Amino acid sequence: MLLTRHTLPKTIPDVAALDELLCRPTQALIDDLEKVEGDIMILGVAGKMGPTLAGLAKAAAPDRRVIGVARFSDPSVKDWLHARGVETINCDLMDERAIQALPKAANIVFMAGRKFGAEGDLSLTWAMNAHVPALVAQAFPSSRIVAFSTGCIYPFVPVDGKGSTEEMAPNPPGEYAQSCVGRERMFEYFSRKFGTPGRLFRLNYAIDMRYGVLHDIATKVLNGSPIDVSLGHVNFIWQGDASAQALRCLAHCTTPTSPLNVSGHEILAVRDLAQKFGARFGRAPVLTGKEEPTAWLTDTSKAVELFGLPVVDTEQLIAWTADWVSRAMPSLGKPTKYEVRDGRY
Repeated sequence: MLLTRHTLPKTIPDVAALDELLCRPTQALIDDLEKVEGDIMILGVAGKMGPTLAGLAKAAAPDRRVIGVARFSDPSVKDWLHARGVETINCDLMDERAIQALPKAANIVFMAGRKFGAEGDLSLTWAMNAHVPALVAQAFPSSRIVAFSTGCIYPFVPVDGKGSTEEMAPNPPGEYAQSCVGRERMFEYFSRKFGTPGRLFRLNYAIDMRYGVLHDIATKVLNGSPIDVSLGHVNFIWQGDASAQALRCLAHCTTPTSPLNVSGHEILAVRDLAQKFGARFGRAPVLTGKEEPTAWLTDTSKAVELFGLPVVDTEQLIAWTADWVSRAMPSLGKPTKYEVRDGRY
């Protein structure tokens, strides 16, 4: 079954159904992948988004070789990928020789990076977020490279505007986001040097039922925990939509590589989201602080022009999340930390 607005379920009963939904392609994704030839290799496939992105790629292009690369410290991820027809290669991306030995796939999705715990070992954060991209860019000069980045590379912008555009110069607080600028600059430098086509995929706040801004807010409302609304406005996008747009970027690469903002097209108030969950749960949210006039927000007009609006809208995400959290379904236990304003993760 193809993913359309009309085939979305009213609720997501369990993790298996969630995984199936995240791996369900749209016709637009199938069509875009048909425009690019060659294998698809996902570097850093074992993170939050990687497995279902790989599964989605295989579902959209079943006759194509899809390869997931990671250290696979959790071997169950390999089993999950193999069950969906995705090949796997164990590789430490800090090892230059290991990178050079990887298959020269025509299409690379780069998802490796370090965020949470970044402040605990800043040199490792910079190595993962800037040194590894340089190694990868040099190893695949003839491939298309879609590199995951973050909207956190922008400065804060007024909440009453449209958000940062791709033309805004990066100027973020905190070394995590600064290292992500380093990641982009490495891919940009080698893209210019080798003529490598690519995209810098500036994603902020992909969500599924087990993690994300809505999961964080809903859980706090249900538990009666205080919600700080200082960083009071957010963008977010369904993880399946984000994965589809990342894969579709392979058909929309530029030379040299260029950034693309990816998120929901709406700027949403945390206070309003909390109150919507409160209404569903029958309890008033506990709100603290006062909304600051600025936040990390992106203008996704270019992505909407390329791909159209996300398939899953905000109201559907709220309904799914409220149902999931109210049933105490699994959580990844990884808070988004969307409310952090100093860039320290």
